Amino acid sequence: MRYAPRLTACIPALMLLTSAGLAHAESTLRVGLGSDPDMLDPATARTYYGRFVFSAMCERLVDVDQHLKIVPGLAKDWSYSEDGKTLTMNLREGVTFHDGEKFDAQSVKYNIERYLTLPGSLRKSELSSVESVDVTAPYTVVFHLKTADAALLMQLTDRAGTILAPAATAATAKGNVAAHPVCSGPYEFVSRVQQDRIVLKRFDNYWNKGAYHFDKVVFLPIPDASVRLANLRAGDLDITEGIAASDTATVKADSNLQLASTTGLGYMGLTINIANGTANTNTPLAKDARVRQALSLAIDRDALNQVVFQGQYTPANQAFSPASPYHADIAVPKRDIEKAKALLAQAGVKTPLTIDFLVANNPTSQQVAQVLQAMVSEAGINLNLQMTEYATLLDRQQRGEFKMSMSGWSGRPDPDGNIFSFIHTQGGLNDGKYSNPQVDQWLQEARLTSDVEKRKALYKQVVEQENIDDPLLYLYFEPRIFGMSKKVSGFVPYADGLIRLRGLTLNK
Repeated sequence: MRYAPRLTACIPALMLLTSAGLAHAESTLRVGLGSDPDMLDPATARTYYGRFVFSAMCERLVDVDQHLKIVPGLAKDWSYSEDGKTLTMNLREGVTFHDGEKFDAQSVKYNIERYLTLPGSLRKSELSSVESVDVTAPYTVVFHLKTADAALLMQLTDRAGTILAPAATAATAKGNVAAHPVCSGPYEFVSRVQQDRIVLKRFDNYWNKGAYHFDKVVFLPIPDASVRLANLRAGDLDITEGIAASDTATVKADSNLQLASTTGLGYMGLTINIANGTANTNTPLAKDARVRQALSLAIDRDALNQVVFQGQYTPANQAFSPASPYHADIAVPKRDIEKAKALLAQAGVKTPLTIDFLVANNPTSQQVAQVLQAMVSEAGINLNLQMTEYATLLDRQQRGEFKMSMSGWSGRPDPDGNIFSFIHTQGGLNDGKYSNPQVDQWLQEARLTSDVEKRKALYKQVVEQENIDDPLLYLYFEPRIFGMSKKVSGFVPYADGLIRLRGLTLNK
């Protein structure tokens, strides 16, 4: 009931949340999420919401600071060989996994090899430059690369660099690692009820325990932003991500709440199924780029931003946010209904053209989808909206059970992390199975150099070609907006959109 869009329908659940939190209100942090995370296994996970849980529960080889600079994590320092094909990491000693197993270089070797070989691993393309991993000392690990890879270190700040306990993970290798992940972070997994909550507790043997101040952290997925805000205002959440643009004035006006925001790196886009299976790819949309171009030209991105987001979001035509130095200076296409109609005619399409459109069942996504539906209908395109839970949407995307789907990406500091996996032929998140050998070549070349200007030039070529092939229609870039109780202190917003628990406190 808590997820119902009407506030009155969620009152019983609000009472349940209140009673559930009474016992340890002073030491329990309750975090609102816009959707239930998918698999709690770094190898197969892909949702933004799962990253919040991993950030609290697991440690990575390296991390980023508030300015998106790479800083030590489980690796205390690192160095590259002159040719860029060998990465040596010296690891932190005295780290213990939640089950008591000791962290060392063998732990790193096990995890990286698992990500590279596990069937269904979504980390393979992120780590595709890794040839092998060697242990040269108890706390020294060496990555041997096929080619120099300017993006690798940044990939290791996220799930590709997340280290699970080898013994516990191997013991459940034929079962479900995600049912009880064992990491080495400040909080350890306790329980999960799908679509309801994920509970973590303080790990007493964490090496930097003093920087974390809660006995428990409870993540509560609430898809409706208005209901999340109602829970926050009622005192049943302490902090939430995803405050709706239309609700920012309400938060600012509430003397018990505070607002924090930052320019985000993430985007929302429409993924087209071009070649993922056969059941959903025998369509004009999949077979002819002119149809995809027509769809893009029928969308007024500026109007979408004004209608749904009160002008607070930024229209997009690429994977690189204006906050990124790799943002390509290419104008977002203006709406042109007559040109869209002409392209459909050139492609031999008889209108109305019906496109099944997979959409997450939260109010904001539904509103965006309905605005798009109205816009493109003027060009003779009928969007048949199919609503589903977000994790299910991503699963259907991956399996090719869609024609067009709306899904977002939370963004990464290095540009490779925002584009390679989505449009490279071998990309682990290339759900539409788009393939262009020239684009593949540019993306590979961008990995080989650390020269910012050379990489910018290569990525601009990629963006230009993407705007011709249109395998993924970018809609807008999302700011990261957080609401929280005024009892919360120490919160620092990061452009990657995560809630970092280090130094966070909750005053009585």
